[in-house]
Amino acid sequence: MKQTRILLFFLALNLVLLGTAQAQEQIQWMKFEEAIAANANNPKMILVDVYTDWCGWCKKMDKETFTDPQVISHFQKNFYAVKLNAEDTKRKFPFMGRTFTEAEMAASMRVNSYPNFVVIEPGLQNIAQLPGYRGPEDFLAGLAELIQKAFPKK
Repeated sequence: MKQTRILLFFLALNLVLLGTAQAQEQIQWMKFEEAIAANANNPKMILVDVYTDWCGWCKKMDKETFTDPQVISHFQKNFYAVKLNAEDTKRKFPFMGRTFTEAEMAASMRVNSYPNFVVIEPGLQNIAQLPGYRGPEDFLAGLAELIQKAFPKK
């Protein structure tokens, strides 16, 4: 009986530790204004995941691509990651002297399909888009190609 309790204790502890490790291995999504503030202190590219609540492909990206360890690692090293709901007309935030809703920001970035990924360079002047669903490997390859073409190193 005592051995069973000890075994159950260690199994439960293992599950808790495993759950904690998995919880730490997630993309740290920010609000748009949080990413802008973080970029002011430590410049990085900003990757904006523009989605809608009804978009099945957006949900598939969340479930399959954004949980991939390589994608998570790449995001943590290179980007501030932002989730932006293209249909949210309530939440407002400031950007470059104006106030935007999430829907207005998506429109100003000329997003008209979902999912759509907008990459903003650290100077906040240039953007590039990567539209459509992609699995982890295709997403990372497409992102690398987009950045190389849109923001060539000088």
